[in-house]
Amino acid sequence: MAMSVKPSGGGDDFDDDDAYQPIAEINITPFVDVMLVLLIIFMVAAPLMVAGVPVDLPNNSAAKLTRPKKPIIVSLQADGGLFLRKEQVTPGALVYTLSRLRAREGDTIVYVRADKSRPYGEVMELLGKVGESGYQRISLLSQPNTGQGAQVFDAPASRK
Repeated sequence: MAMSVKPSGGGDDFDDDDAYQPIAEINITPFVDVMLVLLIIFMVAAPLMVAGVPVDLPNNSAAKLTRPKKPIIVSLQADGGLFLRKEQVTPGALVYTLSRLRAREGDTIVYVRADKSRPYGEVMELLGKVGESGYQRISLLSQPNTGQGAQVFDAPASRK
């Protein structure tokens, strides 16, 4: 803690108790110095943590922990045909089939593809049926634009 000394003026009214008074200010210079040193240490150490050491790992016969899931794609054709993956389903059986799939494979993303000639209302009804089956993550697929570079519209439509 720092102390303050009063100037000696040579007067008789100078008291020894008033000579030293604590300064009520925090000196942050050491704190800033320590923080800058830590910043430099982490800036130097961070790239070393990212780069791994090359190791030739042995082979084993253990099964993979996670297997890649087959994507769930619901397609609505121009003639009104409805497909789940590559199997044709009726609109009435879609919710039941998707619910069974969800119970078996777990909650995943459902990709919805619809022909551009189908009315907007039918596509929205299809999205409602997919949401009714319990899926929370639905993504709409489209074709890439061949005229001005590849642009893909893949907008996740989160339903709650």
